[in-house]
Amino acid sequence: MNAGTLKQILLITDGCSNQGGDPAAAAALAREEGITVNVIGVMERDIIDEKGAKEIQDIAMSGGGVSQIVYTRNLSQTVQMVTRRAMTQTIQGVVNRELKQILGDSASIEALPPEKRGDVLEVVDELGETVDLEILILVDTSASMKPKLPTVKEALLDLSLSLNARMGNNQFSVFVFPGKRTEVEKLLDWTPKLESLTSIFPKLQVGGITPTGPAIHEAIHYFGRKRQLRGLLPHDDERYFEESI
Repeated sequence: MNAGTLKQILLITDGCSNQGGDPAAAAALAREEGITVNVIGVMERDIIDEKGAKEIQDIAMSGGGVSQIVYTRNLSQTVQMVTRRAMTQTIQGVVNRELKQILGDSASIEALPPEKRGDVLEVVDELGETVDLEILILVDTSASMKPKLPTVKEALLDLSLSLNARMGNNQFSVFVFPGKRTEVEKLLDWTPKLESLTSIFPKLQVGGITPTGPAIHEAIHYFGRKRQLRGLLPHDDERYFEESI
């Protein structure tokens, strides 16, 4: 069984969007494009207000992903947990669709006898280690995130170390919002390593607005652009494409 390449948007933010369209609607569009949207709400000492917490939950729900609100000191562990949990959830969805095609609409992993369920979950775990993974990371750089950015950087580097232990290929890209001159700015092209962020993060400029919806739309567009460019290349040139996009 082949689950294809899993595509995730990992949104890291600390509050409500205040510019652009509805981020939950944007996340729903991403889900239609086969991209899972996961959201981590970052707190330092203060509690995210109810509106912010609801938005975080709504974005993840609309995007078919996982949401988690966390204190800064626990961010590294949470980023890894959310990414892997979303990966497992997505693979289980693929397996359930396969089961429905084979056994009928009522079939699912949960409906299988215990011994069969264990066998299927082993397949899910194996796919989680071998499937190719593309993660586009969206980092909120609004003014209130400034003291949290060093921790975000460390969390992303830890994520890279964690996922690089997998057998499957990993590709990361990083966007920030707001950017220097635009609502959304690309910080890092597709790469198998996130170490490049070490030199980039200290130079980030923070702004007052939080255009979360436009950021998700830009992420969807970027995934689509990668797919279109790959389709123009001969198979032998795909590795070059991954390194040079």
